[in-house]
Amino acid sequence: MKSSRNYVQSVLFLFTFLFFYGQTVKAGNGITLYTPYTNISVPPGESIDYSIEVNNYGSQLKDVEINLTGIPDGWDHTLKAGGYTINRIAVLPGEKKTLSLTINVPLKVDKGKYNIKLIGKNYDILPLVINVSEQGTFKTEFSSDQINMEGHAKSNFNFSTKLKNHTGEKQVYSLMASPPRGWNVAFKPNGRQATAVEIAPNKTTNVTVEIKPSPLVKSGSYKIPIKAANKYSTAELELEVVIKGSYDMELTTPTGLLSSSITSGREKQIELLVRNIGSSELRNVTFSSTKPKDWEVTIEPDTIPQIKAGGSEKVQATIKAADKSVPGDYLPKITAKTPEASSTASIRVLVKTPLLWGWLGIFIILGTLGAIYYLFTKYGRR
Repeated sequence: MKSSRNYVQSVLFLFTFLFFYGQTVKAGNGITLYTPYTNISVPPGESIDYSIEVNNYGSQLKDVEINLTGIPDGWDHTLKAGGYTINRIAVLPGEKKTLSLTINVPLKVDKGKYNIKLIGKNYDILPLVINVSEQGTFKTEFSSDQINMEGHAKSNFNFSTKLKNHTGEKQVYSLMASPPRGWNVAFKPNGRQATAVEIAPNKTTNVTVEIKPSPLVKSGSYKIPIKAANKYSTAELELEVVIKGSYDMELTTPTGLLSSSITSGREKQIELLVRNIGSSELRNVTFSSTKPKDWEVTIEPDTIPQIKAGGSEKVQATIKAADKSVPGDYLPKITAKTPEASSTASIRVLVKTPLLWGWLGIFIILGTLGAIYYLFTKYGRR
């Protein structure tokens, strides 16, 4: 009696199991889609990699068409198996295949929840939820408190700028400029020269932009567009440099000859010419000198009030050699300068022996020869 009751219970259990198993198989027609992570929170710009299992619980080979629905516009995704991009996969009875699903959340995206479905057509549906944790944007900002500077052609113009990454992930920006021909532009993020800069999400980096005009630049206003760019966004800024004029001078002689000779202890006058070879007027030209020990150099006049562009002025340089200067070449230097420009003339001066010492040397030589001759004639025949 007891064995008969156990038999009936076993039959009922088997019937119940087959019934519910049949309903499960019927619901997915033997195919189920599975991943352990069905609800994920990520920031803008993140890439999500899902590992999807396709299980065949049926008794026949299943060729399953795979589709992704609910994906927002602008979101990229790929579905791969065995290294290939696919949209169908065949699964043998009792086996499973693994798919790789990658969803790229864009940088410019609204904060919120996004419902996506991976569908095995006519078989099963796998719901996926992506929570974007913050508002995203492509925006990058290039700014400066001062975008205009004024100076002369030999000035270095250093602009302090700020580059802000408004995106939700770290960005690497290439730094570029379009200056006039012959100009040079250097970027120095955080004080170091570079052509690219890496900025963390929602952070700002200080970038010094150093601009050097062409030596041949003329007076005027010049625009220098600069930009920071990568594949996601570009930020532009236009800087302006105003050239008042170039300052340059040349210190030489009217003939261009920068050499002379002098006797020890004597002085020599040399006429010098100061030329304004820039495009702006030179004011308050002063002079200084570098000379050998115990030499003297004076300039008359010692200051030139102004020299117009393309003009020139003459000054008189007086060079006095030291009393005990050894014969040879000396190189005193004279510099003409203003706050904006300077020029140095190196004058080669040959120091000669004084004439008195020359005659004295001759007398000594002649005396020596005479003494030798006297001794030779007096004692040479003995």
